[in-house]
Amino acid sequence: MGAEAHSDGASAPQRSRRFPQLTRDTARPEGGGRAAAGDYPAPARQWPLLTVMGGVAAGLLLVAFDAFRIGCLLIGLSLLAGAVLRWALPSVGMLAVRSRFTDMATYGLLGFVIVMLSLMVQPKPWVHIPFLDDIVHFTVR
Repeated sequence: MGAEAHSDGASAPQRSRRFPQLTRDTARPEGGGRAAAGDYPAPARQWPLLTVMGGVAAGLLLVAFDAFRIGCLLIGLSLLAGAVLRWALPSVGMLAVRSRFTDMATYGLLGFVIVMLSLMVQPKPWVHIPFLDDIVHFTVR
């Protein structure tokens, strides 16, 4: 029923839609899909990626204009927003690079580390973590 008949009367085996146990080729990237319908212009179809990139660009611009702490904080928060978008939306366009878990872990971890470092940057850190002073003293001083 599901197989098409060939001209010689033999039927072709039906192909499974499941991934094979042994991969011989690369799978279509998960980020190849669109975040909006195809009749929207290209930027609107990739709005999750553009949102994260816009936040990172704004943070870099602030760093360039000597607002280092706020700029780095904005960069980290943009990456955390990317992790939340990757978790919450079914299709995020090119913001999807690997599996959902890998993308969320990467964006979330990098965003968290950048936010924490921006809060602890000298002079006058906003957050003080005592054991990090010991680590810096042991490794650098």
